[in-house]
This record gives sequence, C-alpha cells and structure tokens, in this order.
Amino acid sequence: MKITAISVQVRNKSRVNVSVDGRYRFSLEIQQLAELGLRVGAEFTEEELTALEEESKFGKVYVRALEYCLTRPRSRRELGDYLYRKTRSKRGKEGQILEGISPELAERVRARLDEKGYLDDERFARFWVENRNVRKGSSMRKLQSELSAKGVERSIVDSVLVASDRTDTEEIDKIIIKKAKRYDDRQKLVAYLARQGFSFDAINEGIDRYDQLED
Repeated sequence: MKITAISVQVRNKSRVNVSVDGRYRFSLEIQQLAELGLRVGAEFTEEELTALEEESKFGKVYVRALEYCLTRPRSRRELGDYLYRKTRSKRGKEGQILEGISPELAERVRARLDEKGYLDDERFARFWVENRNVRKGSSMRKLQSELSAKGVERSIVDSVLVASDRTDTEEIDKIIIKKAKRYDDRQKLVAYLARQGFSFDAINEGIDRYDQLED
C-alpha cells in the first residue's frame, strides 16, 4: 500500500491528511509528519499503517491535553482525571457511541507532557496560592484543602503556603470588607467566615478591626 497524497487540512493548518492508495486514511500533526519522515510514494504494510493510525490518535490527544495544560498550570491529578475521561466511551452528536482512547495511549500522553515539563505540582501550587480569590480573600486552611483535593502532596502544600506572602489576617479583612453589609448580623458573618476556613479568633479579631474602621 502506497501513500498517494499528503495535504494540509483546511480548518487546521497544523495537521495534514494522509491518503493511501487514493483514499484518506489518517491525519497527523505536521511535526509528526516530519518526525516520521512520511512522503508521497512511500509504501507500508497494513500493520505499519495501523501503527501510524495510532500515532494519529496520539497527536490529537496530545495537542488537546497540551492546550488543557496551557490554559493554566495543572496538577498531576487534574491531568490524570482529564485523560481518564478521554478513555471513557461517550455518545456523539448523532447518538453513535464514540470509543475512548486506550489507557496505554493516555499514559503515553501523560509521560510526554511530564517529559516536556508541563507537570509540576509545586509550580501549580504556587500558581493556585498566588491567584486563588486574590481580591475576594481565601483562608490558608481553605487553600490547603483545595490543593489537597487537587492531589498535591502535603509537604509541597505546606512549603508553598509558608513561602507565600498571604496571611489569614489580610485575607479575612478582604472578605469582611466585601461581605459585612450583606451579613449585617455578627453571628451570621461569623458563621460565613468559619465556613471559609478561618479560626474563630481570627474571625473575631477581623470583625473588631472592621468595626473600628467604621466607627
């Protein structure tokens, strides 16, 4: 079987369509095309073409996973959950069942992203602490809980929180200024702040500071 045409896709200029014996067979990222050294006229067995189709699947999933990681830093667990969802079958727009990718392919994508440096739980934790509810405020306990839920090891969480400039005193002041008028009853405000992970001592001190500013 012979490759008879290689053409750039109309809607996605970073991928090419590969035709074998005059019929479309699979698509590849342009970078994959270069790495594999494919050219018009090259001949392959059915087994080799099947392997190339697997490379096509890998390229598609890798690009999407890379885009997922580039929207913001991701924890290893977040990416693992994302790729796990890709292994599950789903129903298409016309009601057909679309098979998920193999666990082996998902692991290969994860390994490549890890190799390229896109998976770093410490970097992710720093991003999360620096950006999470910056204007609204967030307790250290809440940040710790959120990072734990994202799969970040406790030692990394503790290290990042210790190095952070954020303090519960400043964070609780942000929240009280924003929420005090909504929660005009002190006990309701205390209950709300407690749900955000602040200690009762920090809450009472924060409310007292706010009352002094209002007087």
